[in-house]
Amino acid sequence: MDNEHIHRNYRYYDLIMVLFVTVLLISNILSSAKIIDLKMSLGPIALAFDAGTLVFPISYIFGDVLTEVYGYKRSRRVIWAGFGANVLLGLFVWLAAVLPGEAEWQGYAGQGAYDAILGGVSGLIVASLAAYFLGEFSNSFVLAKMKVWTGGRWLWMRTIGSTLVGEGVDTIVFTVIATLLGVFPWEIFVSLVVTNYILKVGLEAAMTPLTYRIVNLLKQLEHEDYYDRATDFNPFKLSV
Repeated sequence: MDNEHIHRNYRYYDLIMVLFVTVLLISNILSSAKIIDLKMSLGPIALAFDAGTLVFPISYIFGDVLTEVYGYKRSRRVIWAGFGANVLLGLFVWLAAVLPGEAEWQGYAGQGAYDAILGGVSGLIVASLAAYFLGEFSNSFVLAKMKVWTGGRWLWMRTIGSTLVGEGVDTIVFTVIATLLGVFPWEIFVSLVVTNYILKVGLEAAMTPLTYRIVNLLKQLEHEDYYDRATDFNPFKLSV
């Protein structure tokens, strides 16, 4: 069964991979571009968050779908694809920053504007890669293990439970590193951690009905419902 799983061709696996990576790249650009303040508070904590939070939780939904339908090995491959795409994004944003700007562009935009909006992307990429690596693999590992423990029942418990762990790891690691690198000020550190975590977990929970539909549809279309009973969970093993 496992050899059959390794060599199978799936109709929608590549599409989900592309959507997953796209969401990650959009999230990193938005995170650098703007910090949103809802003008609300949770006690003494202002509800402010980086704009990447608007889209980043969707990557965890894709991650849940990938692991639930195709298994941890296939999900691991997609996570590494996202990792590589983020490295390329950071590299070329940095390269564009250090190359000289054209004179007319300097007049209506300028290096200062570029640095103010995209200058934080390289620091964000470092923070994002560390947080993404730890968070996504934590999410996928917990979901895969819970699927085996529950015998495939209670999908809502698995998706929300894995998100509580994965998003918790991701949010703390990302905010700590980004703040240490000067992307975010320390004054809003607690607000960013609390607000990002609440929004990410809340969005995942709110979209559970949609996740159910996508998972069930893909299982039918792909004729796959993989259980990671004998899986090597080493995140550095790139082959499926």
